[in-house]
Amino acid sequence: MLTEKRARKVSGYLAFALGLAALGALAAWAVAGHGGPATVVALGLAAVFLVLWVKGFVVVNPNEAKVLQLFGAYAGSVREPGVWWVNPLTTRRRVSLRVRSFDSDVLKVNDRDGNPIEIAAVVVWQVRDSAKAVFRVDDFEEFIVTQAETAIRHLATTYPYDAHDDLPSLRAGKVVEELTREIQERVDGAGLEIIEARISRLAYAPEIAQAMLQRQQAAAVVAARARIVEGAVGMVEAALERLNEREIVDLDEERKAAMVSNLLVVLCSDRNAQPVVNAGSLYH
Repeated sequence: MLTEKRARKVSGYLAFALGLAALGALAAWAVAGHGGPATVVALGLAAVFLVLWVKGFVVVNPNEAKVLQLFGAYAGSVREPGVWWVNPLTTRRRVSLRVRSFDSDVLKVNDRDGNPIEIAAVVVWQVRDSAKAVFRVDDFEEFIVTQAETAIRHLATTYPYDAHDDLPSLRAGKVVEELTREIQERVDGAGLEIIEARISRLAYAPEIAQAMLQRQQAAAVVAARARIVEGAVGMVEAALERLNEREIVDLDEERKAAMVSNLLVVLCSDRNAQPVVNAGSLYH
């Protein structure tokens, strides 16, 4: 499998000094020829040398790689920033090693429960192996976008929008980690590294959004009522125990049931209680 390797290179400053020395020697040879055949040969060699010498220089910027190719074969990559001199017959392709990110398109898919949802993600990535990125795929920037969207679609069909039946929802951290891992597996062969993947948009599709909102509101109301009833039962139980401990009043079962009913109505009602003053006895 083709992987990145270091290209043969020489410091550009050293190559510049040696080149000047070689040109000086050719110039001296041309002068010594006094216009004869030696001068013509020296000038021809100087012209060829000058073209090859200049063509061999390559500048590599920070967080950048130059991929070299010699007559169709991979000749190595230069990652170290600076001025270098390489084989002048090679062709070079610049590959950015900077950390990049993209926001995927909003995808409309069905979640695990079959509900249509809209989902999108932000993917942060960089090139890890310049040789694989250049030679294993046609366009690695387009490749990673396609593979990321494929992974997002697969993830959305695997998990539900809302957590249930011991399955995490699409908002769970575990799901985000799985998304990062799946995208990495898909683009690993292209020499790309996924640094992070986060879901940036997650919502029900417009045609069912209102119905799902009502369902969520109803579930929230039921959960709140259950919590209120649980608390109210505890308060009534505590009140009866305190009355009994302090022997404030002795209630028979019928009056105790009436008191429990009244307390539950007061505590569980979503409106303020309206007190009723009893001007008679306890039983009238």
